[in-house]
Amino acid sequence: MLWLMNTQTITRPIRASNTTGWYISSWGAALLVALPVLSVFYLALFPEENIWRHLADTILPVYITTTLKLMVGVASLSVIIGVSTAWLVTMCQFPGKRFFEWALLLPFAVPAYVIAYIYTDILEFAGPVQVFIRDIFGWQTARDYWFPEIRSLSGAISMLTLVLYPYVYLMSRAAFLEQSMSLKDASRLMGCTPWQSFYRISLPIARPSIAVGLSLVSMETLNDFGTVDYFAVQSMSAGIYDTWLNMGNLGGAAQIATMMMIFVVVLIALERIARAKQKQFHSTDRFKAIQAYPLNRTRSTLAFIACLLPILLGFIIPVALLITYSISHLDQFFTTDFLKHASHSFLLSGGAALLCLILAVLLTYAKRLNPNRLGLTSAVRFSSLGYALPGAVLAIGVIIPLAAFDNRVDAWMREQFDISTGLLLSGTVFAVIFAYCVRFLAVATGAVDSSLNKVTPTMDMAARSLGMSPGKTLVKIHFPLIKGGLLTAMLVVFVDCMKELPATLILRPFNYDTLATFVYQYASDEQLEECALAALLIVLVGIIPVIMLSKSITGTRSAH
Repeated sequence: MLWLMNTQTITRPIRASNTTGWYISSWGAALLVALPVLSVFYLALFPEENIWRHLADTILPVYITTTLKLMVGVASLSVIIGVSTAWLVTMCQFPGKRFFEWALLLPFAVPAYVIAYIYTDILEFAGPVQVFIRDIFGWQTARDYWFPEIRSLSGAISMLTLVLYPYVYLMSRAAFLEQSMSLKDASRLMGCTPWQSFYRISLPIARPSIAVGLSLVSMETLNDFGTVDYFAVQSMSAGIYDTWLNMGNLGGAAQIATMMMIFVVVLIALERIARAKQKQFHSTDRFKAIQAYPLNRTRSTLAFIACLLPILLGFIIPVALLITYSISHLDQFFTTDFLKHASHSFLLSGGAALLCLILAVLLTYAKRLNPNRLGLTSAVRFSSLGYALPGAVLAIGVIIPLAAFDNRVDAWMREQFDISTGLLLSGTVFAVIFAYCVRFLAVATGAVDSSLNKVTPTMDMAARSLGMSPGKTLVKIHFPLIKGGLLTAMLVVFVDCMKELPATLILRPFNYDTLATFVYQYASDEQLEECALAALLIVLVGIIPVIMLSKSITGTRSAH
């Protein structure tokens, strides 16, 4: 009899009343995070001053064409670099392979706008490269020789590729590591060379993963503002900034932002179509060690150079130059201004990381408690839309509802008490943290959800049998088991917030600088040495997730 009572207790489902609060709270959080997206659409459809026809007849075609060229250029180069290097370090044996496996991710740590400032300083007419060339050949002016213009569309494509190719490398390497060795062996038995085996077997199987990497590269290209602004490239991101702040038309900026969101939706749709066309299942030799192809001396040298160049150009040279500049400005580290900018960055990033973690736990745990509840999975996905939004678009979406709230409160206070409340939310630190949360909640949700899914449901059942509420179960059972995933989520969000420029630049309070905006302001004024220490600090913080990612993908399979 006692055994029957215990069995009934363990298998009893959670009462709906115990989880209703989680269900309602998760939907509330999802709608709050999705509010900026809805706000952009609303303002685009109902602007105070409609200049859509003027934009369409003048500058909008230029924005769209330039953005497409930028995306295609960055995506193409990223695929070439990312896929080729991923194949080399996964399937080939050559000197330095172990180093390149993780080092090829290092450019992840360098923000695109930082690398753009550095190479402009190196390659411009007064930079060391052109000075050296003129000294050798005795040339005097730019008319005496030809040199590629760094501040151009092709320059922006090159700079963005150097820091975004790791997305494709990461996804491609993970796909190659997961592939069955029996397929490769079968292709070799049928007379395929290593190149034919790669082209006919490995590449088609890895195509869905490559598509995911490409979509991420394209969305980050859309998000970039610092590089295109510095290089005077008329992309849609720069167009939003110009239309809003220079032309003073928020409605027009929202309409351009809507066009950018259409781009994002198309990218996501294409990526899902690419994945849907192929379904793959793990084979029995999934964890069999990979037998790498030994390369001869000539091919080993070429493979070494192919893997070294992206690291050299995307990380070693920029970081070396930043270190050189920083050494001569180390006294800046102890100045009040620098410490203030650093504290602002850490405060905003830390606050956003903590808030993202709380919201991610709320959403993922509510979904776990209510697996069959209407629309909860959709709510979690809906809350992740912000990650696909470029920073400039996000800034518009955040400022619209916050400004409307401030205006309503101010009008009511004036009417009732003849007191002006001013800006309560918009133009404050809250607006920046809210924007960070909207943009990077998907990152935290993914990490927390992945960790929570590894906890067996029997843990929940055992806790319920002991009379524990869902909240106590989360705190006493789940938190200790998923603390690694929670820490990972916070670290990745923290680093992403440290590097975020467009949303910070637009939403920050007056005279409130972070390390990112500090670097942008000084580098834009051709004073890279003055902000080198701040840029170096951003890069050093960005190395943390690189190490975590490297350990994660390398640990999926032993390669020899």
